[in-house]
Amino acid sequence: MTIVDACTRRREGGSPTAVLIDDITLSDSTRRAIVRRAGTSHAAFVDDAGTTPTVRFFTAHGELTNCGHGTIAAQAVLLHRRRIREHRLRQRTGGRTFDTTAIQRDDGIEVWFDQGPVELQDCTAAGRDSILAALNIRSNDMATDDAPCVASPGTPRLLVPVRTLPTLLSIRPDLRRLAAECRRLGFLGCFVYTLSPTRDAAAARMFAPAIGVGEDVVNANSTGCLAAHLFATHGHSSIEVEQGQTAGRPSLVFATATATTKGISARVGGMATIRSGPNGRANGEAP
Repeated sequence: MTIVDACTRRREGGSPTAVLIDDITLSDSTRRAIVRRAGTSHAAFVDDAGTTPTVRFFTAHGELTNCGHGTIAAQAVLLHRRRIREHRLRQRTGGRTFDTTAIQRDDGIEVWFDQGPVELQDCTAAGRDSILAALNIRSNDMATDDAPCVASPGTPRLLVPVRTLPTLLSIRPDLRRLAAECRRLGFLGCFVYTLSPTRDAAAARMFAPAIGVGEDVVNANSTGCLAAHLFATHGHSSIEVEQGQTAGRPSLVFATATATTKGISARVGGMATIRSGPNGRANGEAP
């Protein structure tokens, strides 16, 4: 098992993620138990037997269709295992194969991956109101120039804009109620954010109690979703999002959005630091 801090900010913080070279004979219940034993919110199980690695993601509650910061952690470990400074690979996850890039930098391993098309749609008034009530967000806390949006790179989640950073940091959701509402509406969770005046930077928090993660330190896929949403509504193609503030783990995710024949697609990136692993190296030490 290797522990990776994914989406670090200046080599600090990030989301601790367990990465294991997978034994395909393991049962899914064993994989869930491994997540609990690792003490991380997520784990990536990597089958590296072929030319295209297959990566599966688990929380203690079950398997996820995909995981952005888990992909960043897995690709960092694959680069480190190969003892090279850069690779461009394809990764299979959740029935999809996509491009990844990992590069050893002086301050860690930089990873980017192709998130693919992001489906965007409005949230119904009833769904929006039930989620806001569970989040304990009042109507006057909401941003006036943006609106909640359902975004799905494969799994839907609700993007919720609030007016200020103090509002974002003060949110105390009813997690049990939020989990029930997200399950009822089919949402992975809620990505609450506040934008800079120029819309090229944001701060955000991700609540996903429906999958057993009350508050995620980092949610990279939701950053890609936000980039797609801002591209669709305001024409902005790139953003960087600070996360992990309330967990004391400063984190940063980058994303760019482009128009393709399949819709708006996003590319997501972040830095990773290898904290500990079976070969005894730590702190992202270069091969």
